[in-house]
Amino acid sequence: RPKRTLYSKKYGVDLIRYTHAANTVVYSSNKIDDTIRYLSLHDNKYIRYFPGHTKRVVALSMSPVDDTFISGSLDKTIRLWDLRSPNCQGLMHLQGKPVCSFDPEGLIFAAGVNSEMVKLYDLRSFDKGPFATFKMQYDRTCEWTGLKFSNDGKLILISTNGGFIRLIDAFKGAVLHTFGGYNNSKAVTLEASFTPDSQFIMIGSEDGKIHVWNGESGMKVAVLDGKHTGPITCLQFNPKFMTFASACSNMVRKWAFTSFE
Repeated sequence: RPKRTLYSKKYGVDLIRYTHAANTVVYSSNKIDDTIRYLSLHDNKYIRYFPGHTKRVVALSMSPVDDTFISGSLDKTIRLWDLRSPNCQGLMHLQGKPVCSFDPEGLIFAAGVNSEMVKLYDLRSFDKGPFATFKMQYDRTCEWTGLKFSNDGKLILISTNGGFIRLIDAFKGAVLHTFGGYNNSKAVTLEASFTPDSQFIMIGSEDGKIHVWNGESGMKVAVLDGKHTGPITCLQFNPKFMTFASACSNMVRKWAFTSFE
């Protein structure tokens, strides 16, 4: 049962990310402006605002080790922030829509640009540009909607709003596997995730099912039916317990994770 409901009717809510402090989140807006907001869930009060983006924020990633976070926007920029300051700590101008994510150690972040390039930046010297750039084959039928590192830092998962996702080597940029065979005819943004052991990749589908592949072999190992009534747009693992949650627009289901082999 929901413990509490907090409203953001004026600004709207899109991407939500927990910080390292208890009961605080940062989230992007989808009304009025494109300011990122830092909210205390305890008393439903804003702690800080992060203005700067001039179009919708489409990527938001919290550092796994400190108060740094990055955001990517349709204004073709990626901004680096610190929760303790409202001022942008770093700004990168790109040539297309970005997606971005931190690596598990918080030292590197990846930026996906124009749905065809992955650029890797060292957080300590990001102003010098990327230290590695991986060019992918462009697919005009869809666009990238997310990047995620595996927990061991060796793999990057590229999500799309089409009928496939890609797994690449985080060091060399080589495409290891392309996973498909799930329903997404309406170009919905479906979230894909690694299991905590980095061995399996999962994504929800338009018909409410969850598809699971072995990351090493590339073989599909399971299709889970959560009885969702719509597309599964959110799929997240609990970082401490062997459980994960899947959500559509009107239902959240909690799962216990067991090995698929």
